[in-house]
Amino acid sequence: MLLLWALPLLLGAVAGLEVCYERLGCFGNESPWGGTLERPFSTLPSTPKIVNTRFLLYTNENPNNFQEISADASTIRGSNFRTDRKTRFIIHGFTDKGEENWLSNLCENLFQVETVNCICVDWKGGSRTTYPQATQNIRIVGAEVAYLVGTLQSSLGYSPSNIHVIGHSLGAHAAGEVGRRTNGAIGRITGLDPAEPYFQGTPEIVRLDPSDAQFVDVIHTDAAPMVPNLGFGMSQTVGHLDFFPNGGKEMPGCQKNVLSQIVDINGIWEGTRDFVACNHLRSYKYYADSIVNPNGFAGFSCASYTAFTQNKCFPCSNGDCPQMGHYADRFSRKTDGVGQTFYLNTGDSSNFARWRYQVAVTLSGRRVTGHVLVSLYGSKGNSKQYEIFTGLLKPGDTHLNEFDSDVDVGDVQKVKFVWYNNVINPTLPKVGASQITVEQNDGRVFKFCSTDTVREDILLTLTPC
Repeated sequence: MLLLWALPLLLGAVAGLEVCYERLGCFGNESPWGGTLERPFSTLPSTPKIVNTRFLLYTNENPNNFQEISADASTIRGSNFRTDRKTRFIIHGFTDKGEENWLSNLCENLFQVETVNCICVDWKGGSRTTYPQATQNIRIVGAEVAYLVGTLQSSLGYSPSNIHVIGHSLGAHAAGEVGRRTNGAIGRITGLDPAEPYFQGTPEIVRLDPSDAQFVDVIHTDAAPMVPNLGFGMSQTVGHLDFFPNGGKEMPGCQKNVLSQIVDINGIWEGTRDFVACNHLRSYKYYADSIVNPNGFAGFSCASYTAFTQNKCFPCSNGDCPQMGHYADRFSRKTDGVGQTFYLNTGDSSNFARWRYQVAVTLSGRRVTGHVLVSLYGSKGNSKQYEIFTGLLKPGDTHLNEFDSDVDVGDVQKVKFVWYNNVINPTLPKVGASQITVEQNDGRVFKFCSTDTVREDILLTLTPC
């Protein structure tokens, strides 16, 4: 086995081949592109004709049917492309295609919140091949997109700073190649679970990295090791802001049984994709939901996901949390450093947005064992009941916990308290909450008080103190 692995390294070291194409330049297969421990096969990219990079333009004027454009000023001027709008490219990954529903659906969500040029990049001619070959073909894709960016700049006076490239899996590294070829002038690159095999631990020239754009943000959803866990995404931080939702390895809702996952609500094909790579695909689903939930994916700076789950990272630093996904660029300190790491939880199905609250309950009444639950009522909606504590309920004790609500309640106006223990007690004990403090992730605090106590399973309403 070791010999089989080493043989491509030796062959790659000898090969040193190069191929050149008009407009795009030259591509070699020498180190670091091939013949290394991380990239053992020294493969050259396929020809531009085989990769067949296509640009499918959707705009607010044609949200459902794309116009195919090319790096030719006349075709761009004859389309619905407008220079007074931002342009967002979306690049798919391995075995995927630009006409897959998730790309156009992402565009449709964008049209709900902005006027934009949304270009889905199709390179299925280069993605539907062996994985080592596809990892080389993204260099052609990146070169093609960069050439189009150059045409927009030279012929239409369009600034690269108005361009945002969103790439999933191999597409994230293709986006990095766009950025490298445009010398980091691109306004923003978003990496959606950048592919791990052939990229993790490689030099920056090979993979996505923070120098590829003015701002680079990354969502990691399948960061478990490729061996033995079949994690397709990188665990390595490669952006200015790197988000690890749910810890970045196992996403809620991806543990369904085989039948229920393949017979998916979106069809057999989508269900099969989810069964094979559910965690990996979650990244673009989170991004799509983030577009229509501007404050539903707050990321918390933390030493680890374990520390986050132990409630050690609340509230947001200086009352300002970056939002994972579409609105990450609104974070005031987005480029203060590289590899800034953030954690958050999501739901197990769309809508994936969650709003985190910290609740402290000071008990009153009898001393009993039981469970304490709280629900929030606010200006935007009401939350479900969430358990704050289980164990000995002792008057005067304060118990603190955090939970992720599937509802943004807005300004908290009142709180409802309930307790239970499912133990028959002839003395009919009563328990209450003398004070409940609710803190939002931005640091705002709401306090509620009551002098009453209630029997188990009876709701107690607390009003502002």
